[in-house]
Amino acid sequence: MGWFWSDKQPEQPQAEPQQAKHTGDISKCPVDHTKFAKAALPKAQEPAQTLPGGGCPVDHETRSRFSWFRGSSSTSSESAPTGPDATNNELNPLNNMPELSQTQAHGQSVSLPTERTLSTIPRGTTNDEGVWEYPSPQQMFNAMLRKSPMDEIPEDAVESMVDVHNFLNEGAWDEILKWEAPHTKDTKVEPRLLKFTGRPNDVTPRAQMLQLLGKLYPSKYGVPPPFDRHDWTVLRGDKNGGWEQVRYVIDYYSSEENEEGQPAFVLDVRPALDSVGSAIDRFNMATGSVWHKAMGLEQPYKKNN
Repeated sequence: MGWFWSDKQPEQPQAEPQQAKHTGDISKCPVDHTKFAKAALPKAQEPAQTLPGGGCPVDHETRSRFSWFRGSSSTSSESAPTGPDATNNELNPLNNMPELSQTQAHGQSVSLPTERTLSTIPRGTTNDEGVWEYPSPQQMFNAMLRKSPMDEIPEDAVESMVDVHNFLNEGAWDEILKWEAPHTKDTKVEPRLLKFTGRPNDVTPRAQMLQLLGKLYPSKYGVPPPFDRHDWTVLRGDKNGGWEQVRYVIDYYSSEENEEGQPAFVLDVRPALDSVGSAIDRFNMATGSVWHKAMGLEQPYKKNN
């Protein structure tokens, strides 16, 4: 399944974006907050650090059901669409998704919340457009019904899936802010997210390279293939009061479980090689930070506080 936001803003704006809710014992989080699965990729490809928030986003009573969510089951992705949105094929160009219903599906056994959570991610070109909003658990369930039969979806785990979905996307934006930090410092303009699309069936060149290296050198490079991919179009200030569009690519990986048997996830976030500027950014991220650290200088790729 893809990771997505719906496009509508809430009728009653909130002063502060909400954080993903959580339940259970935070000392046993299935997302590894401290290591964030750094060992899953070669050191040169380490994609992310600790995700923001600090709290556990997952209902621990249903964490054992996440094998479906992580794409490890035999669920068919070619099933005929079902549920309230089965016939709605009009896609929003900002997220490549249809508008999702809050209506319960026929035969649904669990009543799912319809409340939606605000992200911390600015949307559109102006502050008036607010922030992106995450789907409610009911909308998430209806979206999954478009790809899988109801009996293959663990209804009692949908709320936890939404929590992890929100948590990982906040982490992806946090990584993008680190990439954008030198440009933000230069322009004094904070980046915004214009649009995004899920591309789970399009494997990125880097993911292909890692799979090839994993076959040749399994002990050093062996990683499972990503279970999802997103392309995000970020707006970067251009010093003239306008915006430059920069495409970012995000590969989502499931990592090895920790010593307590809890699953972890890895995000590989980087600007797509669409321009010379993005190529320079990737070179600087790989080499510039090392040089600045060796010289005792300020790190160029560090999120502004």
